[in-house]
Amino acid sequence: MNLTDTPEEEEFRARLREWLGEVLPTLPPKPSPDDWPGRRAYDLGWQRRLYDAGYADVHWGASPTVRLIFLEETEKAGAPYVGAGFVGLLHAGPTIAAEGTPEQRARWLPPILRGEEVWCQGFSEPDAGSDLAALRTRARRDGDDYVVSGSKIWTSHAEVADWCELLVRTDPEAPKHRGISWLAMPMDAPGITVRPLKTLAGSAEFAEVFLDEVRVSVANRVGDENDGWRVTMVTLSFERGTAFVGEVVACRRVLRELAGEAHKNGRWDDPVLRRRLGRLNAEFRALWRLTQWNVSEAERTGGVPGVGGSVFKLRYSHARQELYDAAADVLGPDSLDLDRPWVLDRLSSLSYTIAAGTSQIQRNIVAERILGLPKGR
Repeated sequence: MNLTDTPEEEEFRARLREWLGEVLPTLPPKPSPDDWPGRRAYDLGWQRRLYDAGYADVHWGASPTVRLIFLEETEKAGAPYVGAGFVGLLHAGPTIAAEGTPEQRARWLPPILRGEEVWCQGFSEPDAGSDLAALRTRARRDGDDYVVSGSKIWTSHAEVADWCELLVRTDPEAPKHRGISWLAMPMDAPGITVRPLKTLAGSAEFAEVFLDEVRVSVANRVGDENDGWRVTMVTLSFERGTAFVGEVVACRRVLRELAGEAHKNGRWDDPVLRRRLGRLNAEFRALWRLTQWNVSEAERTGGVPGVGGSVFKLRYSHARQELYDAAADVLGPDSLDLDRPWVLDRLSSLSYTIAAGTSQIQRNIVAERILGLPKGR
């Protein structure tokens, strides 16, 4: 496996660095974390700048290697993250690009790329837990529409979204993995109620969504009816395979900052802490190499990440938690001060072993699909 850049990739990296150096100083101040309309406008404004500069389509219109370079360089430069565009750019958009009809791609992909529409993810349900296929939200066919009733939870960015990537049960009599369909639901449709949920850190990035006889056009179904589980696996392969790439780069930067803070406050004299930071440095270097391997595999197999993304997601979730536990050791008593760097990140890191598929689910995937172990009974 060759992990070096080709001349074309080196040219892309240099051009992107130059553009970032010019445009980042001109960005407006970031809005308050609680100002979701402001955050939406800021995030979409950044996406529009990327679009105008010709970088908007890297999430699904470029090779996996170019996508990796883009995520690496933007994070290193301190560029804005995708923010409210997370689901559209890293989940729904790549899924529609891979599985949608030409008409669906023409309708939904350009507005995402231009920074005009926000998507949310309607997968998880209160009674399903980690068993996503146990979802109960029903979609009854009525002519050219589905009539949808049920509820979703942990719906990312629902309060500012225009569209929802929605999993519904279209055949309640089929085995649970075979009676599911993937729909694009307009969030302004009658019958939708959104209730924001506050996280431990005090922000409201998720919501409960209640659906009462919501009509969704059959034309908004991505993939065949009752084939939604397969389409969902495509979505989740992007979520676990490449969506966290920029965060690995960010964690490596945080690790360097922690070492610097430890030198300043005297904690570097503790040999146990030094060994801990050294082990974490090796951990994130290995995760970066694993990311490169996954990207190479995706490039070889047509652009969709494979089950290797579960290996990455499993280890990254725990490594991130360990990183911010180490940050608490470096900060000492200041680790209880919410205004100090890394404290809120430590709180948010607790969710990573649950979000995008729990660690237990990832272990099952690795055991069954990579190691070939028998399924439990």
